Amino acid sequence: MNILKNPLILALDVDSKVEALKILNDVGDLIGAVKLGPRLVYRYGSELITEMANIVPVFVDNKYFDIPSTMVSAVRTSFGAGATLVTVHALAGSVALKELYQLELELNQIRPFKILAVTILTSWDQSSLPLNFHSWSIENHVKSLAQQVFDSGLRGIVCSGHELEYLNNPQLFKVVPGIRLFNDSSGIQMEDQKRVLLPRQAIQAGASALVVGRPILNSLSPRDTILKILESCN
Repeated sequence: MNILKNPLILALDVDSKVEALKILNDVGDLIGAVKLGPRLVYRYGSELITEMANIVPVFVDNKYFDIPSTMVSAVRTSFGAGATLVTVHALAGSVALKELYQLELELNQIRPFKILAVTILTSWDQSSLPLNFHSWSIENHVKSLAQQVFDSGLRGIVCSGHELEYLNNPQLFKVVPGIRLFNDSSGIQMEDQKRVLLPRQAIQAGASALVVGRPILNSLSPRDTILKILESCN
């Protein structure tokens, strides 16, 4: 189920509410959703989620990872503030994921809503995985976690574009961060993103939605950059 009007999610990785709202007012009509993380949510609280949800669907990316009851409460609170998409960690395990699936069913009786389970962060490559993860490849970790998510009933995941070829289940809603542009004029090097793809590559590989931040925010014309990304996805 695609609950966004288009596949582009803008990551609002800025520090100021004024700056965030200015960007959103400039480009909100072009994007499928806006992603808010701890950088803004912890500073301005749920009121910012609510305010932005009146403009565009909001993706709350706090990556909840705790005991099941705490994760359920956090997701419910994010939904109540206006979120359409919320991230949790797939590593939380099957008990938590199954409880979150029941919550997703309940909340979808009110309005469209999707829980996204994060597999392996795109900032990790094989050499930077935690030591206790080293016996498996990133590919195997992602495949195992995605299967656990699917078995719980949830259908939303976050993964690198490099793992899409192993996640060909058409029922999965696959959100892919770590998207770069061929001609990136932002001047920002993405050293913290190890497993990256171009927008067209990710869509052709099976991505349902793309998360793009700095290449848009630091471009000379964010609107033009967004339009080029959307065109490349068609």
